[in-house]
Amino acid sequence: MVIEPTSGGLVLLDKPPGATSFGALQSIKESLGTKKVGHSGTLDKFAHGLLVLLAGRCTRLAPLFGGLDKRYTAVIRFGETTDTLDPEGQIVHCGKVPRAEEIEEALGHFVGVFDQVPPLYSAVHHKGVRAYRLARAGREPRLSPRRVTVFQLEAVYYDAPNLGLKVHCSKGTYVRALARDLGQAVGSCAYLVDLVRTAVGDFRLEEAVAAEDFVPKRHVIRPIDFLDRLPEMQIVGVTPRDERRIRSGMSVGDGAFDRPLGDGNIAAFDEQKQLLAVLRRDKGSYKYIKVFSRGA
Repeated sequence: MVIEPTSGGLVLLDKPPGATSFGALQSIKESLGTKKVGHSGTLDKFAHGLLVLLAGRCTRLAPLFGGLDKRYTAVIRFGETTDTLDPEGQIVHCGKVPRAEEIEEALGHFVGVFDQVPPLYSAVHHKGVRAYRLARAGREPRLSPRRVTVFQLEAVYYDAPNLGLKVHCSKGTYVRALARDLGQAVGSCAYLVDLVRTAVGDFRLEEAVAAEDFVPKRHVIRPIDFLDRLPEMQIVGVTPRDERRIRSGMSVGDGAFDRPLGDGNIAAFDEQKQLLAVLRRDKGSYKYIKVFSRGA
């Protein structure tokens, strides 16, 4: 199967440890016969688990995935830390190994909404330069904290010095920074030794395919079969008389669709279940987010 310019879909990929997120795409691109494949959020090279990929014209839907929350299982090692806060870095500090009671008390301080400083070795920009580039050059940029939300932080086990955790967090949350801050909270230091992304929004690792097992006809999910899994997304059909108007991005009203709609995001499909557009309804008015004209 080769993806045609007018088609596309979603792929749930199980990235192995040791592969970059970009590198993990290469075999998928080859199988689909297109360079037009992108991910909706990277995983660190040492980490593994779910990557949500968009292929063909569906790459234009990436902004709809950017705000999805994420779930991880993580292993944090106390008593030492690395410059990168992960197992690929060099050990730079050592400290005490805390008691389980100290860790349990500290965990409560990292549930909810708070400001988090990204790791030095991260892709955030500092004065127009990626922070990790500055760190590799021996510079330590002063990164601004970012507001994040941790919905759940559950200790699974503590086999000193290693703590197993389940993490449910908002976009932009660095689990490596969480390990760093937990280490400091118990008067020591810590870093992340293992990380598995188990979910992105409603998409689960259990649904994902390894690159070597990827079969396009089985594993490319059509827009009609995945867009309704995004928060607040309504799926509707379009009346034949209004299909051309929507493909052209012309103004439409409630009568263009096959059922009554509430405010929020809308994915509009033609009779062949092909995606025409994604719109936003606000008090009866419609604004286009993405339009998929023929050949687009």
